Amino acid sequence: MIRKSALWIVVSGILFSIILAGCNGEGESDSEGSGAEGQTEEINLNEEVQNDGEIIEDGSLTYGLVSDSPFEGILNSAFLAAAPDGQVVQFFDEALLAVNKDFEITNDGAATFEMSDDNKTITIQIKDNVNWHDGEPVKAEDLQFAYEVIGSPDYVGSHYGSLIQMVEGMDAYNSGEADEISGIEIIDEKTLSITYTEASPAILNGIWSTPLPKHYLGDISVPDIPSSKEVRENPIGFGPFKVDRIVAGESAQYSRNDDYWKGKPKLASITLKIVNPNTVLQSLENGEVDIAETFPTDQYPNAADGENYQIIGGINNSYTYLSFKLGHYDTEKKENVMDRPKLQNKDLRKAMGYALDMEQIAENFYHGLSFPATTLIVPFFEGYHDETIEGFPYNVEKAEELLDEAGYVDVDGDGYREDPDGEEFIINFLARSGSDTSEPMAKYFIQSWNDIGLNVELVDGRLHEFNSFNKMVDDDEQKVDVFISGWGVGTDVDPSGIYGRKMPYNNSRFVSEENDELLEAALSEEAFDTKRRKEIYNEWQAYMYEESPVIPILYSYKLLGVNNRVKDYSFDTTIFGTCEEVGVTEETAE
Repeated sequence: MIRKSALWIVVSGILFSIILAGCNGEGESDSEGSGAEGQTEEINLNEEVQNDGEIIEDGSLTYGLVSDSPFEGILNSAFLAAAPDGQVVQFFDEALLAVNKDFEITNDGAATFEMSDDNKTITIQIKDNVNWHDGEPVKAEDLQFAYEVIGSPDYVGSHYGSLIQMVEGMDAYNSGEADEISGIEIIDEKTLSITYTEASPAILNGIWSTPLPKHYLGDISVPDIPSSKEVRENPIGFGPFKVDRIVAGESAQYSRNDDYWKGKPKLASITLKIVNPNTVLQSLENGEVDIAETFPTDQYPNAADGENYQIIGGINNSYTYLSFKLGHYDTEKKENVMDRPKLQNKDLRKAMGYALDMEQIAENFYHGLSFPATTLIVPFFEGYHDETIEGFPYNVEKAEELLDEAGYVDVDGDGYREDPDGEEFIINFLARSGSDTSEPMAKYFIQSWNDIGLNVELVDGRLHEFNSFNKMVDDDEQKVDVFISGWGVGTDVDPSGIYGRKMPYNNSRFVSEENDELLEAALSEEAFDTKRRKEIYNEWQAYMYEESPVIPILYSYKLLGVNNRVKDYSFDTTIFGTCEEVGVTEETAE
């Protein structure tokens, strides 16, 4: 999946990685789909804060980053991997190209573009008034430098996706056979062209257009960039706010960028601080934070009728899923290898999906703020989500039938099934902490699987906090067989970035020739025909449903707690928004 920046968000103990265009992109979401419209009417959420007051001059705002863990501090779009970091970055960094409501790039951003007649070359021209926070102009070489970093053999981030790999000469550069990327040409100080090996519709909604300041980071070796003081202590961007101070893992202080290319932001300063999910409601009620992102859904019933704040939200462009560890990521070959036999039987995986009553989970744990997921392309992409796929509706009889036919039967009469060879069969389930619902939800999953005769135990006998959870998933810990996680899908429907053969964030490590062919076809020249591209993605959704290396569980709402004094802040602000337009109508929070 090609994306402009990465952001990991924790909602009610479930891990979501959500990809944002940055807080300063343009556009709005049309997120209707299976179940979405009825849910919106039921919970009656506003998508924008209601405030009729006048924005005061030089106001300040406190932003609550809702997390049970500190932010890691990798404050650079090319290396983002965790939620808290992404929320810190969103105020000072952004992409050059804006997107519209259909998630297609436009000429309304900090740069404009033109496509060649054969749709293989895009020429990007940066506007003259776009400058880094230290006063240096943003140049064509800065975007070129971003591609050189992401394409480097030493790059350790998640953005070396299918579209970047399609840049002409990128393979040779990534393998160390070439010193430069032949497909990227600097035309003048503000203009460059990027040529691809083939025409692809992904260029129009998945191109990487976030530059890196070469004059600031260029002397640092690629592996050292994420740990450098230029990233962790004094990061710069060209967004609406400048970073004044970082307190590692705890807070960030921003001041207005008076030279922002869109014009002077309405807020003079922003203070960001970590707020624990268990105390976020109290922080809102006490006026300690003006904005709480993301507000935990398990606390919504107690927060819905607040007097000095509002809960706003909308259908999220994300989903939670049940993932099976089927292999590992080969760091030398830079590809996923499906070599773990324990959960290779797809009927076993399907049975675990049918055993879960997602309607009850949505009702009991999320208060109607989630609804059962059916495919790996979310209803957020209305034209691409295949509504004919039913997913895994709760069906214990079906689950038991699949297990019986696959040879998982209770041989010794202890109530748990042995594997097809008659050996003891224990499945190790990784779950994470984060809210009051985390433990009861983990217990519910385990009990549901116990009920169909599967012996499932928590990894290490406990829940794991954000950072240790991520590490075990990323490192392919042998003791992890299955885990609950999630993905945000950004503005590009292309799922190859998280399900492709060479993608390090393909966390199930599922690979197959058919998967490769379908993902490649959806990025090929034939897919410029929108109808054909939809057909290909329908085939892919059906294929992934049949193979079930990953089972989608829930689509959800995203909630935001906002103090009454905040104005011009909305659900869309968190995805495409306009941070420079946000203001406050009172000096202090209600």
